[in-house]
Amino acid sequence: MGRPVVHFEIIGRDPAKLRSYYGQLFGWQFQISDAVTEAVSQPGNYGFLDGSTTGDGINGGVGGGQGYEGLLLFYVGVPNVGAALERAESLGGKRLMGPEGVRGKLVVGRFTDPEGHLIGVAGPE
Repeated sequence: MGRPVVHFEIIGRDPAKLRSYYGQLFGWQFQISDAVTEAVSQPGNYGFLDGSTTGDGINGGVGGGQGYEGLLLFYVGVPNVGAALERAESLGGKRLMGPEGVRGKLVVGRFTDPEGHLIGVAGPE
């Protein structure tokens, strides 16, 4: 089995409105906090969704704020974010962010594939 999708993000200019929308649409409940990095969302404006409480098993987040470009993104779990980003680049991808975060807790990165699709990677290193 390959690496699983471990997290998704919905980022926009009005995260509170997006959280309200998706909360009403899907019954999601968010815990508001900081994102792992300000490259993802304004401090104190990131809503974490615990997948174990929704029954679907995948964690997510809705954040952003003024000045953040809207996007939908999924993160693949990897043991080492830096190594995964290097591998993505060696295969024709382009690193856009990372590794960023707290080593040993959560580190994230983003890259585009050879056709420009945005992908995230997340892991402990």
